[in-house]
Amino acid sequence: MTHRFANRTDAGNQLAAYLSEFQNDEKAVVVALPRGGVPVAFPISVQLNLPLDIVVPRKIGCPGHEEYAIGAITQDKDGFFNDKVIKELGVSQSYIDKEVEKQATEAKRRLKVYRGSRPPQDFAGKHVILVDDGIATGYTMKAAVASLRSKNCDKITIAVPVA
Repeated sequence: MTHRFANRTDAGNQLAAYLSEFQNDEKAVVVALPRGGVPVAFPISVQLNLPLDIVVPRKIGCPGHEEYAIGAITQDKDGFFNDKVIKELGVSQSYIDKEVEKQATEAKRRLKVYRGSRPPQDFAGKHVILVDDGIATGYTMKAAVASLRSKNCDKITIAVPVA
């Protein structure tokens, strides 16, 4: 089996070549979804000479199968949910409410840990290059896009090596 990317860093290096039009663009910023998106985004940021920041959406997993996303939220609790699957599986609103609280708290904690004392980028009027290491259900990406839109960015380009 042939692998297209040796690892996440290699994926970022290859994506940077496709995004070269943004090199040194003062209106562009690279934003990663931790954890897997950071090693993809870092070489993009370096090669394009753009600032790097993060957004921390959190998956809401299915009860008993937490890796299967039934939705995702941002640290501000903005979310996207698969109502059809939630209904089919009989997932209770109380489970969703508890998970939203839990994941919003965790998103805020991670944002503080990952960012440290660095202030967040001002996304207003910026062209955001949003990077993750892949897209499965798309819910965390949708939540990340919603979070960035609420910060008045001008455009969003999603850059992922696999989907």
